[in-house]
Amino acid sequence: MANSDSGDSVTDRIVRVLETFTPTRTVQTAAEIGRRSGLPTSTAHRIVGDLIEAGLLERDDDRRVRIGLRLWELATRSSHALRLRQLAMPAMERVQSRVREHTQLAILEQDEALFLERLSGPGSGSNVTRIAGRLPIHASSSGLVLLAYGDRDFQERILSGKLSRVAPETITDAAILRRKLAEVRHLGHAVAPGFIESIATGVAVPVRDETGAVIAALSVVLPRDAPVDPALVELRGAAREIERALGFRG
Repeated sequence: MANSDSGDSVTDRIVRVLETFTPTRTVQTAAEIGRRSGLPTSTAHRIVGDLIEAGLLERDDDRRVRIGLRLWELATRSSHALRLRQLAMPAMERVQSRVREHTQLAILEQDEALFLERLSGPGSGSNVTRIAGRLPIHASSSGLVLLAYGDRDFQERILSGKLSRVAPETITDAAILRRKLAEVRHLGHAVAPGFIESIATGVAVPVRDETGAVIAALSVVLPRDAPVDPALVELRGAAREIERALGFRG
């Protein structure tokens, strides 16, 4: 791909345009895309136009821009994340119907917990996560599971970096986090009271693929003072069901 004067390739600039869309910012004007991408206005408008012509972006009746169906179609073809989500859905629905709180499925993506699915009911409590949303890997119960079962280099990179505070009780001390990860591995689950929101407790268990590697975390978000053991029983049973569907026989 040809580079711009700034050294960005065409691919780099397209990615910068697409990354201006977030789970909470799904529709923008071309001018907003240009400003948020940091690209020159003419460059951003040209890329947006090209992506609309290709069907990767779309304009609504007010000429605002959103992600196009063709981009969604391409992204879901042969996606391992889509297959995981599809296989997990029956077990997740059962957990949500019994626990009656938010039930979530997350994977590791670029050192963060990326949430593939979230099921909620009318009476479910507070929860900041969204489908296709991310949380810091050290802060959520799902992230703690993914970090605890990650490889050593990954763990050390996170432990040696800045541990941002999401809520007053988020672990931001590397030594304390190291002990927490050891606890997660020992117990086989993570409990994170107040780590994301003071009023909620995250509870998560690992999900393994056919090789035995942990590829996802299945979690629920409970009210802060709710007992965690009933939720853990449901989560463990659901995780085993998903693992069997993935081919794990351990």
